[in-house]
Amino acid sequence: MTDTQNVRVTRDFKLPAEQVFEAWLKPEQAGKWLFATDTGVMVRAEIDARVGGHFRFVDLRNGEEVEHVGEYLTIERPHRLVFDFAVPQYNPQKTRVAVEIESQGPGCVLSLVHQDVPEAFAARTHTGWSKILDALSASMSALH
Repeated sequence: MTDTQNVRVTRDFKLPAEQVFEAWLKPEQAGKWLFATDTGVMVRAEIDARVGGHFRFVDLRNGEEVEHVGEYLTIERPHRLVFDFAVPQYNPQKTRVAVEIESQGPGCVLSLVHQDVPEAFAARTHTGWSKILDALSASMSALH
C-alpha cells in the first residue's frame, strides 16, 4: 500500500460564491481553465452537472490527448462540490476532490482538498491545482 495524503489549496475570489461555483459546472466556462494547460488545447469539455453525472475534459498536449474524467458525488449550490477524479492513461485509480466555497463579504474563499494522493505525487498535485485555481481566477476576471 502506498502512503497517501490530502492536498489542500485555498484561493480568495472577489466574486460571489454563486459565480465561482457555477464556473465549475458550465462546460463553456470550465473548458477554459479546468485541467487546461498553457501549452495544450482543450478539445473536449463535457459536463453532466448532477449527482451521479460525469465530466470529461480532453486537453491536447504535445500531440497527445490527456483525458480527465470523474463523477459528481455531491452538488450543494453554491458551497460544496465533491467528485471522483482520474486521469486514466496515467493512473486508472480514482481519487476524490472536495471543493468548499465560503462567502466572505462581497467575495468568497475556495478551499479544495484532493484526498488520498500518493505521497510521491503530492507536490505535483498541489502545483497542478494551484495553477488550475489561478486559471479559474483569471477566467473569472476576464468575464467581469
